[in-house]
Amino acid sequence: MGRRVRAFMAGAATVAMLAGCGDLAAQSTIGGAESSKPDSASIADAREKLADLAVKGRAPKTGYDRDKFGPAWSDVDHNGCDTRNDILKRDLEDETFKAGTHDCIVLTGTLHDPYGGKTIHFERGQDTSTKVQIDHLVPLSDAWQKGAQKWSADKRKEFANDPLNLLAVDGPLNGQKSDADAATWLPPRKAYRCAYIARQIDVKAKYEVWVTSAEKDAMESILDSC
Repeated sequence: MGRRVRAFMAGAATVAMLAGCGDLAAQSTIGGAESSKPDSASIADAREKLADLAVKGRAPKTGYDRDKFGPAWSDVDHNGCDTRNDILKRDLEDETFKAGTHDCIVLTGTLHDPYGGKTIHFERGQDTSTKVQIDHLVPLSDAWQKGAQKWSADKRKEFANDPLNLLAVDGPLNGQKSDADAATWLPPRKAYRCAYIARQIDVKAKYEVWVTSAEKDAMESILDSC
């Protein structure tokens, strides 16, 4: 896995994206359900970042469209692979690749799902690919209603493809989450909730996405339990 991760991390933009995540990124970005909980320093950092986030009401969803965040799964780091396959390569184990794609198109692999704890065998195909989906930890429409509608097109595209905000997860659970924030949805696997919330806060702090008062209360409650 080391070779694939190094290849994925090669782009300077990607390195910069992950640099701000500190220890939390190392613990929760790679490894799925086996990821460890954030340490006390990471939780303290999350508390500080949460305290600095603006608290406002949710703006109308008027005008939201997925296309406002750029084409789905662009190759923003110019490594020759689209973002979806980059994240599959990062988060799955024992991957196989389509011949002739320079290890870009993932055909099969194993996911230790962080949200539900299941081991999922991924197989690329019209009827099977949706078993594993790439979740935006901070959903695009949530970001749209909390500041993103005023961003430039380039910033929205960066947000939609930032590895910090992306995670390979169980497809049905991703569908269940939809565009919910922390006030209305949390991973059913409680052992992952601390990392989930801390990473959502990292994303919101990086892009200055605000939180609602109910969302902030939910985040504080999870951090208190860590």
